[in-house]
Amino acid sequence: MILGLTIPQFTTLHVLISFVGIIAGLIALPAFARGHILPRANVIFLWFTLLTSLTGFLFPIVAFTPALGTGIVSTLVLAIAFWSWYGRKLAGRAAPVYAVTATIGLWLNLFVLVVQSFLKVPALNALAPTGTEPPFAAAQGGLLILMIGLGYFAFKASRRRAAA
Repeated sequence: MILGLTIPQFTTLHVLISFVGIIAGLIALPAFARGHILPRANVIFLWFTLLTSLTGFLFPIVAFTPALGTGIVSTLVLAIAFWSWYGRKLAGRAAPVYAVTATIGLWLNLFVLVVQSFLKVPALNALAPTGTEPPFAAAQGGLLILMIGLGYFAFKASRRRAAA
């Protein structure tokens, strides 16, 4: 039991929290890259992405795993994003810092979504049962390229905002 929930129930809650963070990030970050700040979407993205990491730490931990490492990195990156958003209110260099850290935070959540999709969706698992096959690498590579592009445009827009 975790927080009074069975592990399957808690897993469902964790996944729902993750999806909310991902959807909000997929709304907030492209808008940010176009020079528009959507405060509600950004706040939902930040808090639900942080909750994703924090709830991930509540699962039983028996050894250090890639998932645990991802959660640690995500939490550290999000701490900087929170500082940029709340502490500095995107003033000056905080806007480009937020662009980079928000992009990394969203990418890490999407990275885990791809990993879990290949583990849990039978059709995807059949294509890459061990996660080392070309379809998995192509999915993660494509995601990385898209996120680098999105991050580049978010960074550029944030620099224009900081200069204004």
